[in-house]
Amino acid sequence: KNVLCIFRAEIVSLASFACVRALLVVRRPAHVYGSRCFSSSAKMTDMVPMKRALISVSDKGQLLELAAALKECGVQVLSTGGTAKFLQEAGLPVTDVSDYTGFPEMMDGRVKTLHPKVHGGLLAIRGNPAHEKACTDHGIDKIDMLVVNLYPFASTVAKGADFDTCIENVDIGGPAMIRGASKNHPFVTVLTDPSQYAKVIEELKANNGCTSMKTRRSLAAAAYAHTGAYDAAIANWFARQNDEVPAVTTRAYEMAFPLKYGCNMHQLPANIYKMNNGTLPFKVLNGKPGYINLLDALNSWALVKEASKALGLPAAASFKHCSPAGAAVAVPLTETEKLAYEAPADLTLPALAYLRARNADPMCSFGDWAALSDIVDEQTAMYLKTEVADGIIAPGYTPEALKILSAKKSGGFIVLEADPNFVSPGGDVDYREIGGCVFAQRGH
Repeated sequence: KNVLCIFRAEIVSLASFACVRALLVVRRPAHVYGSRCFSSSAKMTDMVPMKRALISVSDKGQLLELAAALKECGVQVLSTGGTAKFLQEAGLPVTDVSDYTGFPEMMDGRVKTLHPKVHGGLLAIRGNPAHEKACTDHGIDKIDMLVVNLYPFASTVAKGADFDTCIENVDIGGPAMIRGASKNHPFVTVLTDPSQYAKVIEELKANNGCTSMKTRRSLAAAAYAHTGAYDAAIANWFARQNDEVPAVTTRAYEMAFPLKYGCNMHQLPANIYKMNNGTLPFKVLNGKPGYINLLDALNSWALVKEASKALGLPAAASFKHCSPAGAAVAVPLTETEKLAYEAPADLTLPALAYLRARNADPMCSFGDWAALSDIVDEQTAMYLKTEVADGIIAPGYTPEALKILSAKKSGGFIVLEADPNFVSPGGDVDYREIGGCVFAQRGH
């Protein structure tokens, strides 16, 4: 009678989630609660005090600052293995999870937090009579904060580790705790990345050791995104081990930076994303690139990089709206071409390549995007300075060239530095989503 609303749902429970990752799938109806589905005897509050935290991390960056802040707020800290040792050596009080649960870590660390006293502490609904009784009967202490980042699976794969090593870097307990704590975010604060620590420390200090519902909900959303990306990397890696094209492909992206608009001014929002745990294949040295600018940059860079590698000469391209207006390599000009192109004397090879590319169709190249396979020198920059263009991408620039180009268009000229050694963490297949349809093909 106390339940405000009920609906039937079949979901994989938090306990089942841990078993799924250990290759045993269990399904059961879930107890549903939230802003509308919640026991009237358990009132949600905005500000929740942190009394007990569980910390288990592989990335210990900025951890001492967070732990010190928790100590100042009187928060009891539970921890595991290497994290507990790290904190203890720094002089911070820690209770080992094994001492709390009464069970030691076992099976080479595969089982350490998969215990009712851990998951019950994370999942218990504060103020719910049945949950409160279960905690009392079984000696379960409520856990108000979870600080976890997962075993470095993606970086282990990237280092070329063997199959067994990669498997041992599939985290089991971490994702289960993150999902449980996130589900119970009305009462539990979940941190999954060191970049989140500073904001939470500030909020704790400003609110007498409490966090707000807005912060907890935001962190829960980030936590689910984190575990989703983690599972996607594992699933895609497993498929590659059998040379299979997975029936379901999941790809995870991180926001890199927003754009003013998309192809056209009315197409908002518009953003650039990078692959999860990856980087962009370029750096912005000057200007603010737009949607079309970046499409031109990436396509033109792929062209000149491949042309230079195949032909053994500096290459250049002139792009307009994702299509090449011209492309060329640095071969000497004939006397007739010098007159036709009004070419400056003694062109360097990069300048020569771009002059040829732009003059393949000078009318279409008006307002183009330039791409060069080699370092841009001062002479190339001086030639480009006189032409109407939006931006340039190249593997590097001399200081003089960068100064000249950065002053072009009253400082608005876009200068991108490409990474010639970039390897996409997403693999060698490019995906493009248009109108609900996803295209996939081998990349350049």
